[in-house]
Amino acid sequence: MILALDIGNTNIVAGVFRDWDLLKCWRLSTLRGGTADEYGMTLRNLLSFDGFAITGFAGVIIASVVPPLMPVFEEMARVFLGVEPFVVGPGVKTGIDIKYDNPREVGADRIVNAVAALEKYGGPLIVVDFGTATTLDAISEDGCYLGGAIAPGIGISTEALFRHAAKLPRVELAKPRSVIGKNTVESMQAGILYGFVGQVDELVHRMWREMDCPAKVIATGGLASLIASESKTIQEVDLLLTINGLRVIYERNKAH
Repeated sequence: MILALDIGNTNIVAGVFRDWDLLKCWRLSTLRGGTADEYGMTLRNLLSFDGFAITGFAGVIIASVVPPLMPVFEEMARVFLGVEPFVVGPGVKTGIDIKYDNPREVGADRIVNAVAALEKYGGPLIVVDFGTATTLDAISEDGCYLGGAIAPGIGISTEALFRHAAKLPRVELAKPRSVIGKNTVESMQAGILYGFVGQVDELVHRMWREMDCPAKVIATGGLASLIASESKTIQEVDLLLTINGLRVIYERNKAH
């Protein structure tokens, strides 16, 4: 078995694989001040609850966009799992040619998504990830990572609206009865939901024109299903894209 860890700004996703089968997946809150002992105990409890032996892992792969947590999870893997972790970063074999001006600037999660999407769906592709930031990444037919766009995520945008507009409440992100809201909550839901749908669709259309092809659009992330239900461009929702991408990268590098 291997353990895959995707460390994001808001959530950490942990997945247990046996061969290519994802046996179990957990989502944890990202606590930037968390220690190796705290994360290790949490992971041990989760594994034990679901019947996994904490000593039963042949490998651990980690991708992180939170630099301070990388040494924490590396220590956790060594101490609690007895495994030297494999970290996704520069020099890792991904099978993708990165066409960014500075490839080191591309977040590990974006590369992992590109690897997973290309492996599963083939190119050309646009991957939309609804995380702390909303990212759109373009992958060519021959497997080149062309670049992408980064926008403020839905969660931080709605939180900013609540914090900086004294009379606006926090609202559940759900589909309203009408785009012309009849109360404050529905008006906010309409603006947020359809505003982000419009943002994604416009960015995808512009990417299609620059790529000169109707690339397939894959969405992932916590709110992907809601946005995709209203989007005219998103064709597939794959909520396990990133964690499965880590498995692909592990397989491509385990002999090295």
